[in-house]
Amino acid sequence: MTSQRIVRAAAVQIAPDFDDPGGTLAKVCAAIDEAADKGAQIVVFPETFVPYYPYFSFVLPPVLQGPPHLRLMERAVVVPGPVTAAVAERARSRGIVVVLGVNERDHGSLYNTQLVFDADGALVLKRRKITPTYHERMIWGQGDAAGLKVVDTAVGRVGALACWEHYNPLARYSLMAQHEEIHCAQFPGSLVGPIFAEQMEVTIRHHALESGCFVINATGWLTDAQIAAITPDAGLQKALRGGCHTAIVSPEGKHLAPPLTEGEGMLIADLDMALISKRKRMMDSVGHYARPELLSLAVNGRPAATTFAMPASATDSSTLSNGSLHDHDRQSSLAIEPATDDRVAVLRVAAG
Repeated sequence: MTSQRIVRAAAVQIAPDFDDPGGTLAKVCAAIDEAADKGAQIVVFPETFVPYYPYFSFVLPPVLQGPPHLRLMERAVVVPGPVTAAVAERARSRGIVVVLGVNERDHGSLYNTQLVFDADGALVLKRRKITPTYHERMIWGQGDAAGLKVVDTAVGRVGALACWEHYNPLARYSLMAQHEEIHCAQFPGSLVGPIFAEQMEVTIRHHALESGCFVINATGWLTDAQIAAITPDAGLQKALRGGCHTAIVSPEGKHLAPPLTEGEGMLIADLDMALISKRKRMMDSVGHYARPELLSLAVNGRPAATTFAMPASATDSSTLSNGSLHDHDRQSSLAIEPATDDRVAVLRVAAG
């Protein structure tokens, strides 16, 4: 039920610590405490905030990215690991839902990963950005749809996307079809210039209206000293300013607090969950306003893998061709769950 329930939310605009490997985590824990002290029940941090977003990849040519890329790998987060344990304990001790962006290291690869910790400290969602954007493809691997989920938490049904994933309408629709109540958006901030913030506002307000949910958006911030440390080129430094728009938006597309576009800070707003029903009474994009018999979405929820076990039947030479399964065997192995009728908006491939 979404009626007669108020959730206090916090969105954090904050600068990382480039120098101390544990410094950014310390800032996260301090911000969790501050949010909890202000009565927040959920707090959202910027994209890949721990240890920091790879701003260097936006302004440095590939030939110069080796040292900062290796440094990022050395400081990246293993999930589960010491960083997730520390955040989980702080979430549990303060009774607050935490949505944190990290650079996740999985052996020799990095991923843009979003983590959701419930108020009891449980890690209830780990998802990887589906497609890194532009310069980010030099840094991160591609994610999959295994984590494209809405999860039940102490504050309600929570979903998350990172940055330009909000320009993927099918990814957004997948979360909408799972009836998210609070959408957590994360952007790097301090990038591209003012136009980035303007585009961001359009994007998050539109999702709030279309989904009929609240959106909590958090962006990062860089100090002048940090910008100078990334590049001494004054021209390139312009590309590392602006682009901040930390905001909290209602299902009616209204800002619940003045957006934060400069400096570090924290927005606090109360989410009246009854507004979800108020909005969806008129327009429910995945309910009475949908036309699933005309338009539907298929989601492959299987985790991406570089290896898979051969079915027993595939060991017979009649089913092998150049060491691979025939197309018809591949298709049958997907085991798509059929919709019970033609009024299902999302066809989800079995995650086996």
